[in-house]
Amino acid sequence: MIKKYMLVFFLAFLSMMQVFCLPATALELTEEIRTVPLEDSGKTVVLTLDQVKRGKRLFNSTCAICHNGGITKTNPNIGLELESLSLATPSRNNIGSLVDYLTNPTSYDGQTYISELHPSIKSANIFPKMRNLTDDDLFAISGHILMQPKISAEKWGGGKIYY
Repeated sequence: MIKKYMLVFFLAFLSMMQVFCLPATALELTEEIRTVPLEDSGKTVVLTLDQVKRGKRLFNSTCAICHNGGITKTNPNIGLELESLSLATPSRNNIGSLVDYLTNPTSYDGQTYISELHPSIKSANIFPKMRNLTDDDLFAISGHILMQPKISAEKWGGGKIYY
């Protein structure tokens, strides 16, 4: 009888060790996942793993205060999911146009410059986190934004439903 309990205990212990002690496997960032649109012409670029890491780190430290999970806290109707980005004027669904936006932002309809309201390179004196960002940094942040729908699917930009 005691042998049965010891065996059950031992099996339970092994199961717990597998759950709690084995390292979690990360999502493999394949070349397909890292391929994002570069410009309106349809040309694409494959982000390097360093660009992916840098983009995530910079997005989290610079942008996530207002865009955590791809939402826009100041206007929940417009997120960073591909549909919203592609419907903007001009469309913001590629790296070139996102870098342009981060340099000199306009309203969703493209009619009004909003650098006093949205962090940008042009308004770095108002938004200090933008001061030290290089073109490579803006490229990495833009790549991060465009890669997220492939990783988080509908959660990216999903708003109140998920966050």
